[in-house]
Amino acid sequence: MTVTSATSAPPAPAPQSDTKRSNMVDYDSFLKLLVTQMKNQDPTKPMESTDYIAQLATFSQVEQTVQTNSKIDQLMQVSLLGQADAIIGRTVASADGAISGKVAEVRIGSAGLVAVLADGTEFPVEAGMTIS
Repeated sequence: MTVTSATSAPPAPAPQSDTKRSNMVDYDSFLKLLVTQMKNQDPTKPMESTDYIAQLATFSQVEQTVQTNSKIDQLMQVSLLGQADAIIGRTVASADGAISGKVAEVRIGSAGLVAVLADGTEFPVEAGMTIS
């Protein structure tokens, strides 16, 4: 027996930034899976209430994890800003010693901090570099 939905699908959500979209994929997928499971359950064998409660608890955990990840991302940005402020005006040298100079500015990119020296040279701030 084929059962069709009596309601139309909800409208698509507004586009989000790549960071939020990657965080929300698991959350949205879980919610869609739960709703689909509830819609398609066998009416002669309904879901046990304990199973339903367990799924709702899992849903809540997924939601809290997404929110926690968002807060951690914000803390990482604050930490990067503190690190950037600490090296502006100081002399830095790359781990191999090939690049060195006074830091004029620092940019925060997707890979982390990028130091811009007074002569315009750019290089990533990473382990092994010397700051004096």
